[in-house]
Amino acid sequence: MTETYAAAGVDIDLANQTVALIKKHVRSTFGPQVLGDIGLFGGLFHLQGYREPVLVASADGVGTKLKVAALLGRYHSLGLDIVHHCVNDILTCGAEPLFFMDYVAMGKLVPETVASLVSGMAEACRGVGCALLGGETAEMPGIYAPGDLDLVGFIVGAVERENVIDGRSILPGDVLLGLPSQGLHTNGYSLARRVFSITSQDPVASWDISYPELSRSLGEVLMEPHRCYYPLLKPVLPCIKGIAHITGGGLVDNVPRVLPDGLAARFYRGTWPVPAIFGLLQRRGDVTEQEMYRTFNMGLGMVLFCAEKDREWLQKAVPEAMRVGEVVERQGGDGVMLR
Repeated sequence: MTETYAAAGVDIDLANQTVALIKKHVRSTFGPQVLGDIGLFGGLFHLQGYREPVLVASADGVGTKLKVAALLGRYHSLGLDIVHHCVNDILTCGAEPLFFMDYVAMGKLVPETVASLVSGMAEACRGVGCALLGGETAEMPGIYAPGDLDLVGFIVGAVERENVIDGRSILPGDVLLGLPSQGLHTNGYSLARRVFSITSQDPVASWDISYPELSRSLGEVLMEPHRCYYPLLKPVLPCIKGIAHITGGGLVDNVPRVLPDGLAARFYRGTWPVPAIFGLLQRRGDVTEQEMYRTFNMGLGMVLFCAEKDREWLQKAVPEAMRVGEVVERQGGDGVMLR
């Protein structure tokens, strides 16, 4: 018997079909700085307009939100999620997104699924002026089961060296401003799926449930896209001393990453709205408060650090920014205090 790659589970024709489906989405993000076209072994980007550029790079995924999307058959919003997450990460350094690349792996390639993902990525990239420069789609039977999917994003941005935001100038008395999240964003889904007993065996029963606390079905709430803060913050970056993107690790682990040694962030609970999904998760799962604040963003997608003298102007420029705490000297213990 003559063996073939297709018989082993890898269909090159499907891969070519996938490329054909995504070309229009990818090209829709190209500007004059993109040199070449789809199909080269490397993406070409002409960096210009900077005097002393510092490149800022990041890579991330969307966690087990992939499982939620697979059960619902909704992939476009995952494309939004991965780009927005990566853009927010480099935004914490003050960087402008230049180009984004993706890695999609499946047990059995489904061109329509990849096209839906890429259409979401392209939409998100267009929204921030970022090129979807390239990526990789891998069909890997034996590594991924049929129906399994993995999604990883890589982004490169740039910022003038003198404008890098690194938190070094943060001082006691500085203000914490919070920007609201749109729910879980892309973190904590393993715990959420466990709390709600969401399984592939009974997806309809899991997702169509409407809880009194929620205005929509559970599936709709959990698939709310990760919010992108770049358009909102770009005009006010010069007034910001530090930015924490509240992702895996929640407020407890992410905020201290921005603070100089010897300082802590004191949050005042009740100063920002906490979406109902978090209270529902805590009650149904009997999750401790400490675990909630270390797993989820608890309604704050970004935390900004600024001087008191800049706070009023910044809040006028960004009306959504809520005063949620202050910077204090650390007296032992953790870098985050909840009061």
